Amino acid sequence: MGAQLRLTLRQSPSFRREDFVVADSNRAAVEAVDAWPAWTGGTLALIGPEGSGKTHLGEVWAAKVGAERVVLSRFRTADVARLEGRPVYIDDGEGGGGEETLFHLINMAAQTSGSLLIGGRQPPSAWPVALPDLRSRLNALPTAILQPPGERVLRAVLIKLFRERNIRPTEDLLPYLLWRMERSVPQAQAIVDALDEAAAREGRSVSKALARRVLERSDALFED
Repeated sequence: MGAQLRLTLRQSPSFRREDFVVADSNRAAVEAVDAWPAWTGGTLALIGPEGSGKTHLGEVWAAKVGAERVVLSRFRTADVARLEGRPVYIDDGEGGGGEETLFHLINMAAQTSGSLLIGGRQPPSAWPVALPDLRSRLNALPTAILQPPGERVLRAVLIKLFRERNIRPTEDLLPYLLWRMERSVPQAQAIVDALDEAAAREGRSVSKALARRVLERSDALFED
């Protein structure tokens, strides 16, 4: 029953601007995104590893400017014309498929008053594409790079993840986790999930004592 209650109360992930923590690891990328609409050629590639905040920052921009969200694999090239003059956001530009669509969107952003923000884990020059004209466009795109998160960002991420699960961690829990965990948001997510499940299973609050037991049973979640 406890586990069901937690699932019922869990909140949707938040992409609010106030939940995005600006630190040394992401400040340059944030400034590049905030420079809109003065992007060279109307397009910016936002690059970062999993969990670096790429999607969060992209969603913040999309909400701010009222961008059309496009999934390349599901979007018909014939529909590109209706996006002329509008800002467009693509979360995963390197996911494969939609090369002609991406080519036309980049050209459109350069020639009209529209804008294009494209997310990816690798720089656009490394994306696997077969269309020669798209290859040349990608090689020339301005790029903003998000670095892996530091401790300040991870602390904010842990707080956010706990809040989304309606969990109030004890005051000594965050320093305990930050001292032991790998510097990555995916691991923060795995840790919070494991603590949430253990608390629901045992009918206990999320605390340092619970985290210690989870660590002992789940070494794969943490650094040696």
